[in-house]
Amino acid sequence: MNGPEIDLSSIGAVVLDSDGVVTDTARVHAAAWKHVFDPFLRGRSAPFDVEADYRRHVDGRPRLDGLRAFLSSRGIDLAQGAPDDEPGTPTVHGLGAAKDREFLTQIGKYGVAAFPSAVALLHELRRRGSRTAAVTASVHGRRLIAGAGVEHLFDLVVDGYDATLMNLPGKPDPALFLEACHRLDLPAARAAVVESALPGLVAGRAGGFGLVVAVGPRERAAELRAHGADVVVADLDELTVRGRVPVS
Repeated sequence: MNGPEIDLSSIGAVVLDSDGVVTDTARVHAAAWKHVFDPFLRGRSAPFDVEADYRRHVDGRPRLDGLRAFLSSRGIDLAQGAPDDEPGTPTVHGLGAAKDREFLTQIGKYGVAAFPSAVALLHELRRRGSRTAAVTASVHGRRLIAGAGVEHLFDLVVDGYDATLMNLPGKPDPALFLEACHRLDLPAARAAVVESALPGLVAGRAGGFGLVVAVGPRERAAELRAHGADVVVADLDELTVRGRVPVS
């Protein structure tokens, strides 16, 4: 093998996380969390670190799960509150609502962009006959995929709305990835997962997927492999697709 590849002789579908893999929205999520956390943390703890704190505790998880994980890392026990808490209320639901409002504000101002290398990979996968799915913990997953103009490159999207509707646990549980495979009528062993978040890599490994690809900086390769990655690339343009081509 000359380099990192997806071999369609053994892989029939590729399931990609959307935030940070397909769309450039992970940084917007991180910035929205900092916008909410820093005022809350003032006088309680150090400011939110958009690299370390986001990656370790929040990235890839459902919004409230990530919020609880981060607060727990700072030794902060916060009341859960209720889903109808006003944004900014000092409860888990209130801070979660404030983050969601800030994220949507930023998306509304600046839009959503897809990574060119992700678009190129999706085109090549589909040209060769692979099925594709987008999976995200975000309840806005379908909106973001549509906003980036790449919905036509996926057979289906499984997002946080589906997770709520079906009572599916979020990553690192593999339930969302496995639901995508179920809808594609393909066993996990015949599918690849492409992820940038640590909980997603853990989910890919736990779900028994045939290939787990991590997208992340080379200096983090050991960490990404330790969390379940078979292959680590700094950018999706490093991946080669070979194998099956659809019948004309």
